[in-house]
Amino acid sequence: MTKRRFLTALAAAAISTPALIAPALVTPAAAQVDLNVMIGTPPPAPRYEVVPAPRSGYVWAPGYWNWDGHRHVWAAGHWLPERRGYAWVPDRWTQGNGGWHRVPGYWDRREARAMGDRDHDGVPNAYDRRPDNPYRH
Repeated sequence: MTKRRFLTALAAAAISTPALIAPALVTPAAAQVDLNVMIGTPPPAPRYEVVPAPRSGYVWAPGYWNWDGHRHVWAAGHWLPERRGYAWVPDRWTQGNGGWHRVPGYWDRREARAMGDRDHDGVPNAYDRRPDNPYRH
């Protein structure tokens, strides 16, 4: 009798497991967090940083003032691996409803287009023999 109950429970588990796991496999992750901190203290003036000589395949992300929960702390500039067809928009502070808010840096395709790279191949239009050829890489 115990063997029959065990086999029945095992069969029920085998049948119901895909039904329980499948939604987890196709459901998009919802673990995105957007923390919007407004502070009343404006950031200090930006520090002067010596920008190093250009590195092939990298873009310089300038330093910015970060908020650690108690005070502004300088985050030094650093190199980021280049993303062809995109431009790096640096971190910045904006003043809004009752305080200051830091906008993190991000890669932007529209900004690259405004800088003059219509085919998004990483070569500025001024130096590109065929600036409208999207198939050339």
